[in-house]
Amino acid sequence: MKIVVTGAASGLGRNATEWLLAKGHQVIATGRDLYQGKVLAQSGAEFRFIDLDFATQAECLSLLEGCDAVWHCAAKSSPWGSESAFMLTNTQVTDRLAAAAGLAGVPRFVHISTPAIYFDFTHRSDIDESFRARRFANHYAKSKFLAEGYIRQRQQQFPRTRFTILRPRGLFGPHDRVILPRVLQQIRQQKGVLRLPRGGDALLDLTFTLNVVEAMWLATVQEILPAGAAYNISNHQPQPLNLMLNQLLGEQLGIDFMIKPVAYPALYSLAAGMETLALFTRKEPMLTRYSVGAVNYDMTLSQTRAVTELKYQPVYSLAEGIALTANAMRKNRGSLNG
Repeated sequence: MKIVVTGAASGLGRNATEWLLAKGHQVIATGRDLYQGKVLAQSGAEFRFIDLDFATQAECLSLLEGCDAVWHCAAKSSPWGSESAFMLTNTQVTDRLAAAAGLAGVPRFVHISTPAIYFDFTHRSDIDESFRARRFANHYAKSKFLAEGYIRQRQQQFPRTRFTILRPRGLFGPHDRVILPRVLQQIRQQKGVLRLPRGGDALLDLTFTLNVVEAMWLATVQEILPAGAAYNISNHQPQPLNLMLNQLLGEQLGIDFMIKPVAYPALYSLAAGMETLALFTRKEPMLTRYSVGAVNYDMTLSQTRAVTELKYQPVYSLAEGIALTANAMRKNRGSLNG
């Protein structure tokens, strides 16, 4: 197969690219990191240096010409930023790329969304794909929700292209530039202390990146699948956040740190103050109200639809994913040292 992977320089897109290449598929990898692009090219990918924020429809059509599928992993996933930046990268780019896929007659389009659209600062369990928060917690969640709406519109406009939406929860794995780097930064800045509400006892669904890649592959090759459907994706092993962090950082990587319980209202107020200061400094705050809430409230997802329709089951257990992530981080000492 010939598959276009956006956001291929890091995170999920990087894992997806490496997985496809290992399986012998032709990959057109897009991104804005020239160095990582050279690494991918040496591995066998056709790297296209392109800023999708400013790509024209003609450029998108050229990118997708003759491909069998699009795996759209590129996104602005930061917990902080302007609404316009999130809307451009997560919403407008997705719609432009989806329209180009339809016009080019691409058979499959897999869009990576997020369970952040469910989050409402409340304990939630077994959340179904139809659930929506009454108010979005941040610009990121809103932009991804609107992007899903555009995907469904393009599905109606281009019925010969099957669009599928995946919502992976709590992604971790090799090449992560979002979650683990921020955790390690806090540990360094607080001299070995990681302050978490409830001491990290929040019950969460987490997902190893290669399991998401498996779901993307199923969404690509599954013959009978509802058009425009969305699926929750996780490891099917909800567990407290502190357990996962101790297993990865402490047991696997030997990092000396301590999780210190902090009252949620105090941490929330501190995050609010940091956000206010960030409006003037233009620098991402160490904490945001969303990031604090996300590790305070229990949140687990229903897997019924993913299992019955997508036929998804995790390939890697949490323990296996943690071990593989640790191995990758040991090889890339930069991810441990900042």
